[in-house]
Amino acid sequence: MVLGSCLSVVRHADHLAVRLGEPYGTLILTLAVTVIEVISISALTLHGARNPALVRDTIFAVVMILLNGMVGASLLLGAWRHREQQYNLQGANTYLGLIIPLTVLDLILPNFTMTTPGPILSAAQEDFVALVSVGLYAVFLLVQTVRHRGYFMFGDPDGGDPGGGDHEPPRGNPRHPATHAILLAAYMVPVVFLAEQLAHPVDALLEVLHAPAALGGGVIALLVVTPEALGAVRAASANRLQRSVNILLGSVLSTISLTIPAMLVLNQVIGAKVVLGLENANTVMLALTLVVSVVTFSSGRTNVLQGAIHLVLFGACILLIFQG
Repeated sequence: MVLGSCLSVVRHADHLAVRLGEPYGTLILTLAVTVIEVISISALTLHGARNPALVRDTIFAVVMILLNGMVGASLLLGAWRHREQQYNLQGANTYLGLIIPLTVLDLILPNFTMTTPGPILSAAQEDFVALVSVGLYAVFLLVQTVRHRGYFMFGDPDGGDPGGGDHEPPRGNPRHPATHAILLAAYMVPVVFLAEQLAHPVDALLEVLHAPAALGGGVIALLVVTPEALGAVRAASANRLQRSVNILLGSVLSTISLTIPAMLVLNQVIGAKVVLGLENANTVMLALTLVVSVVTFSSGRTNVLQGAIHLVLFGACILLIFQG
């Protein structure tokens, strides 16, 4: 049910994306998924087992699923069908230029701060991280939608997209954009309700499988990002790699920039502590993933080898959940 509601939200967001074009379309899609993510984690935080590491585990899982699993699947499948694909290098560099410092600040720095014991930030540090994340994302939106729109399109540096193939016409009788916007908001309502009911099945699953607690964050992340991630894989398969890159890197950025600040504020309100610092093995995997991502998105072209490397890293992340 949760997955079905998420699919409906993403479907209507995708229709809006097609009607509005890039980069506004992808922005709507990523923000819709970010809202679902915040709702899901908030519901489990308020009604679940109050796991202080839930936010960290979920965010880390989202980053690994998108940057390794879905980037790997998109590049591998797209290159397998089309041999070599191209994208706008400036846009990818803009995404990574924000993802790398914000990810380090949020998920690695807490392990090295001395004000509070353990991988936890002080209240002042949390406020700083939240303000910086939201502020940089606001600047990014200005760049993406106003000053440098051409960075996020492929084919025309002046803002057009001739021959880029990044837009897919709506199928069937197209509805008015306002209709899709209303339906998108309407499908958010059951997501809120169903997310509250998700805590008990997740806890029961972990108990039956005798699985580590980190798997709970992985389950939530998988439910949230699957609809959008599948859209990115389909776009790459249809030789629309620019849209795939916008979706995947945009989702990672919005998760780091918006979801973490929202959860920090929520936990400050309810008086709970948030464990953000990653454990040793996961810290290494995150650093390795960021370095490999920089190498992957450094030439403006992709091939099957790059996709295979990201999928290997994703397999290593799954192994570490059970054999960390």
